[in-house]
Amino acid sequence: SGDSGAGGDGGKVSLTFLTSGNPNTIKASDALVKAFEAANPNITIKTEPDLTTGGGEDSRIKTKLATGTMTDIFAYNTGAPLNALSPEKTLVDIAGDPAVKNVLPTFLSTVSVDKHVYGVPIGAAMGGGILYNKKVYADLGLKIPLTWDEFMANNARIKAAGKTAVIETFGDPWSAQLLILSNFYNVQAAQPTFIADYTANKAHYADDPLARAGFDHLQAVFKAGYMNSNYASSKFDDGIKLLATGAGAQYPMLTFAMATVQANYPANVQDIGFFATPGTDAAVNGMTTWMPKAIYISSAVKDPNKLAAAKKFLAFVASVKGCDLQTEAVGATGPYLVKGCTLGSNVPPAIADMLPYIEKGNASPALEFLTPLNGPNLDVISVAVGSGITSPQAGAAQYDGEIKKQALQLGLKGW
Repeated sequence: SGDSGAGGDGGKVSLTFLTSGNPNTIKASDALVKAFEAANPNITIKTEPDLTTGGGEDSRIKTKLATGTMTDIFAYNTGAPLNALSPEKTLVDIAGDPAVKNVLPTFLSTVSVDKHVYGVPIGAAMGGGILYNKKVYADLGLKIPLTWDEFMANNARIKAAGKTAVIETFGDPWSAQLLILSNFYNVQAAQPTFIADYTANKAHYADDPLARAGFDHLQAVFKAGYMNSNYASSKFDDGIKLLATGAGAQYPMLTFAMATVQANYPANVQDIGFFATPGTDAAVNGMTTWMPKAIYISSAVKDPNKLAAAKKFLAFVASVKGCDLQTEAVGATGPYLVKGCTLGSNVPPAIADMLPYIEKGNASPALEFLTPLNGPNLDVISVAVGSGITSPQAGAAQYDGEIKKQALQLGLKGW
C-alpha cells in the first residue's frame, strides 16, 4: 500500500475532527466523512460532535488550541471570532492551496487575515431579510419592494386587506433584531468605510442616519400598526404559523427558519419566498448574509502525511461533490459559497430567492463577521424600540454604549 505517498503505518493516516453540535452540521459532516473515506481508503477520520450546549464555544475552542488538545481539524465560526484565535499561531495557512481554489471571495474574506487564508465553508449561507407569503402577494397584486418606501406601501395594502403585514415575535427577543441586523448591507453599500470607522470609534449608530435606519424602521412598523397584535408575547413558532398559513404576510427573519416551515408546515413550503431588507436606493438592493462555519486545520498537525490528508479533506468539502453530499444529507438550506455548486431541483422558493443576490455579488457578510464589536443586549434594545417604549435615537445610543464597553474590554485602538 502506501502508494499515496503517506508513509508510516502501511500508508494509513488517521485524523480527528471536531464538528459543531448542530444536528444538521453533524449529519452533513458524517456524510462528507463517509464519502471521503470511501474515496481515500488510506485515510480515516474520527468525528466528534461538540455537544456542550449554551455559550462558551469560543472559550472551549481557545482553550483546546492553547493547551494543544484540539482535534486535527475542527469546525468553527468565521469572521471576527476567527481573529480572536490568534490564527497565525494556532491554525494552518491554506492560502494558494487547492483546498481554497473554488471558494467564493465573499466567504474567503471571512476566513482571511493579512493575506493568510485559514478555512473552507461547511454548510450553506443564510440570508437575513424578509420571508414573505407569495400567495398573499399574488392575491393583492404586490411586487417585491426594492426600497423601504415601497415596503411600507405594501404593508398598507396588506393591512387594508385585514392581514398582519409584519410579523414580530418579541416573546423570543432575538427575533426582534432582524430589521436592524438585516439592514447592514444597505449601510455597507452606501458607506464602504463604515466597518473600519465603526471599529475605530469614528462611526456610531446614533450619529449615522444610515446606520440608525434599522432602529427607525423597527419603530415605523410598530407606529403604523402593521405588526400582529400579540407581537409582545408571540414566539418564533407562532410567527412561522402566521407566515405559513398566510394570516401574516411578511416576517423579518433569517432563512434558517425555512427548516421549521418544512418541519411544521410542509404543505406551505412552496408559498414562502424571500427578499432582502430594502434601503433607500432601488439600484443598491442586496442581501445581508450570515456565513456558514468553516473547517480549519490546527497548527499542531506537524506530520506531513497528516497535513496532506487534512488539506485533501478540506478540498473535498469545498467541492461540487462536497456540496451535493451536504444537500443530500440535510436538504437545500441556502447557497453554497463554492464555485459550481447548485442546489438541485427540489429547492424551496425562499432558498432559491437568495441565489441571485450571491450570484450577482449583491451580498455582504453581516456586521458580526466583519468586526469584533457586536454588542450584547441588542435583542432587549430592539424589543423596546419595536414596542414604542424607547425612541430609535435613544435605542441606537444605548447600543453604542454597549459597543463602547465591549471595545474597552477588547482593548481596541481609538477607544
